[in-house]
Amino acid sequence: MKCPFCSSLDSKVVDSRLSEDGTTIRRRRECSECSKRYTTYEKIESTPILVIKNNGNRQIFDISKIKNGIIKACEKRPVSMVKIEKLVSDIEKKVNNTLAQEISSKKIGDLVMEGLKELDDVAYVRFASVHRQFKDINTLMEEIKKLVNKDEIN
Repeated sequence: MKCPFCSSLDSKVVDSRLSEDGTTIRRRRECSECSKRYTTYEKIESTPILVIKNNGNRQIFDISKIKNGIIKACEKRPVSMVKIEKLVSDIEKKVNNTLAQEISSKKIGDLVMEGLKELDDVAYVRFASVHRQFKDINTLMEEIKKLVNKDEIN
């Protein structure tokens, strides 16, 4: 590690601590040449995941967009922020665990719908109506019938 004061490449680590969220290591270093101390941070390098939109455009995966969509679908529903945060975290893990550099927005939407189906039927239908772009009321009714049939089976 290059010293910011004298540019020497020789230093020793005096102290290492894990950050609160566990994603970064903070290291206090001391330069062997000038004896000054400085702090460095070490974290895992992550390759950005690109989302392939329906029109073919690509943009960087942004978990906040998913969270906002889920919050909007759950608006005025008895779904706590804790459950929403858990769902968002689960989706983020699934996307990252694919190890792919690109993922379709359809696949992400399907993951959200899968999670919302477990949380709240109304939020699920709200999200599905946008994600699947229901063309008319009949398509919406078919989706609702599937939900009702699922509930009758369980």
